[in-house]
Amino acid sequence: MRLRQGAMDQATVYPAEPGTQARAWEDAGCRWLHVVDLDGAIAGRSVNAGAIAAILASVSVPVQLGGGLRDMADIARWLEAGIARAILGSAAVKRPALVAEACRAFPGRIAIGIDARDGMVATEGWVETSAIPALDLARRCADWGAATIIHTDISRDGMLAGANVAASAALAEALSIPVIVSGGIGTLDDLRAVARAAASLRSGRIEGVIVGRALHDGRIGLADAMAALRDERWR
Repeated sequence: MRLRQGAMDQATVYPAEPGTQARAWEDAGCRWLHVVDLDGAIAGRSVNAGAIAAILASVSVPVQLGGGLRDMADIARWLEAGIARAILGSAAVKRPALVAEACRAFPGRIAIGIDARDGMVATEGWVETSAIPALDLARRCADWGAATIIHTDISRDGMLAGANVAASAALAEALSIPVIVSGGIGTLDDLRAVARAAASLRSGRIEGVIVGRALHDGRIGLADAMAALRDERWR
């Protein structure tokens, strides 16, 4: 399933079996898989456990998982099940003590998903917008020991009109931990723009870019996508 601008009523459901699709991405050269339990993000608990387990059983590349992780038991359960990194989003705003505890308990294995609308953090599966600037939350999470920030501009997500590269790059410049760009990748030129931004940073680091709908729709081939990134000398 993919959303447009974070709206569940704008969801597109893809028929591929999750484990089979995940294996196809790995075979095509993906180094990481990014998985979000969208139903879990709304429900506040893991919903699609069977699909996630099928993905883990089908691939050997690291998988990062977000959506519905709301307590230490959930985080520990998925990390023990084989998830490489747990992604916490709304909890960073609503339960900061939990996120700080998780970062201490699982060093290097907690990513923070910062989903922003007009520069402000959105929570609860993007249903609510907080009064917290994305940069403020990112700095707080870096101080807690988060491994990376996944930055999504909700206005771009699922729209295939390009990521908000400038905002992600500015975030990376301001932080001591790396940033992953997410939301809006629709063409090879969009990927090249991310790669150029990553290569041009004076400080900070963009360590990855998430592509979802464009791959599922066939607008971008994964081999072509990775070649485009290499063309810009970004590894």
